[in-house]
Amino acid sequence: MVDWAEECDVLVVGSGAGGCCGAYTAAREGLSVTLVEASEYFGGTTSYSGGGGVWFPTNAVLKRAGDDDTIEDALEYYHAVVGDRTPRELQDAYVRGGAPLIDYLESDEDLAFTPYPWPDYFGKAPKARAGGRHIVPTPLPIAGDPELNESIRGPLGRERNGDALPDMLIGGRALVGRFLIALRKYPNVQLHRNTPLEELVVEDGVVVGAIVSNGQERRAIRARKGVVLAAGGFDQNDEMRSKYGVPGAARDSMGPWSNLGKAHQAGIAVGADVDLMGEAWWSPGLTHPDGRSAFALCFTAGIFVDQDGHRFTNEYAPYDRLGREVIDRMNAGKMTLPFWMIYDDSKGEVPPVGATNVPFSPTEEYVEKGLWKSADTLAGLAEQIGVPAAALEATVTRFNDFVAEGVDKDFGRGDEPYDLAFTGGGSALVPIEKGPFHAAQFGISDLGTKGGLKTDTVGRVLDTAGKPITGLYAAGNTMAAPSGTVYPGGGNPIGTSALFAHLAVKDAATR
Repeated sequence: MVDWAEECDVLVVGSGAGGCCGAYTAAREGLSVTLVEASEYFGGTTSYSGGGGVWFPTNAVLKRAGDDDTIEDALEYYHAVVGDRTPRELQDAYVRGGAPLIDYLESDEDLAFTPYPWPDYFGKAPKARAGGRHIVPTPLPIAGDPELNESIRGPLGRERNGDALPDMLIGGRALVGRFLIALRKYPNVQLHRNTPLEELVVEDGVVVGAIVSNGQERRAIRARKGVVLAAGGFDQNDEMRSKYGVPGAARDSMGPWSNLGKAHQAGIAVGADVDLMGEAWWSPGLTHPDGRSAFALCFTAGIFVDQDGHRFTNEYAPYDRLGREVIDRMNAGKMTLPFWMIYDDSKGEVPPVGATNVPFSPTEEYVEKGLWKSADTLAGLAEQIGVPAAALEATVTRFNDFVAEGVDKDFGRGDEPYDLAFTGGGSALVPIEKGPFHAAQFGISDLGTKGGLKTDTVGRVLDTAGKPITGLYAAGNTMAAPSGTVYPGGGNPIGTSALFAHLAVKDAATR
């Protein structure tokens, strides 16, 4: 017998895009909902996103901006890049479900979105779109609501560097903020922070609630219609990363400290099947003075070299593809960490990285930690970073020859629309010729793990026999990602989280 401390129709675990969208859907459908967040802030990994976007083909926001995409084209693209690694019906549910969800959300004036052209991440795949299939939440002024502002996780500069909170919510913080504002209109909504999930409660094979804690005591919450696990990945749990073979380390992940995999463990404990547990949303990571390598993108010059002084990739490729290239080479014994960005002094000593996500610290801190090196010659720079001087000189000479020809014959930099996203209309090939020459240290980072509980097309968690576990749902990085081992386009993680939480609650409402 369980002594229920609280009862609701739907219990939502997590407060990122999935948790917030699930709670909002439940409230709007007339259900009582309790949302529990493990950490001190709402927002999860979503709130760290600079864009907060969703990859939802043919949605109304894009159509109003003149988009002529079709769902058939979007399906062809998604199927081509994902392949058969995940069930086709799950892929279809994601691609088809986004536009109806945006219709549902846009009928609420508190939930507003804006087109944000962002190329699909496999530009040569069939039906890829150079303008992408991506929208972002409209920025939200928050100066008059300091309590709400303070309650939302991020930005990263605030949490890691002590920066002041901005008065405008943008990106993922705007998405979370808009959902929290929208939830204020509805009764029977309970939101609890500092309340991690401990275990699920099962009666006669049905998940009927969960045990949560608040740091002092455990208490039971009954969920009459279902429990939705949208608690993010297990990126901050080094033990789980090691168990399932996830490359990298928790310290270099972009997920919040609370992404410990408790929802995964609770699901597994009641018989849930899992998939893709060794996978994550990867990226190169600029190493900062605190020793952590953080997601970086928007490179506007420079090349990457390995421990042998050789260039090994298209530096302007989408970040997940870059990260996977590093991991594949490491697994093959061809590469070790760190690797280095080599660039010249055309724009000064600071690396040509337009979006560091974690703001730059003062230059002298990187220099003191040995993370940024400079020398008058390439040979001198090679000595400082421990690579063969002749190899580095030859690598830079070869790259500069490609710049002069206008074609990267080794790695095709500039051949896909994403490669040109940050060039301002110029070439993707920028020479390295003006001394002094510089090197910045990089490692591997991730935006969170993407392996999790297997689900069906409405987010019902499946057991090891492929049968739904009644009363249990999962979304986002707590579920096994429909995209499998690839990252089809910007907004896939947040889009997956929001959509499957929405579908889960709609299904739970029918129970």
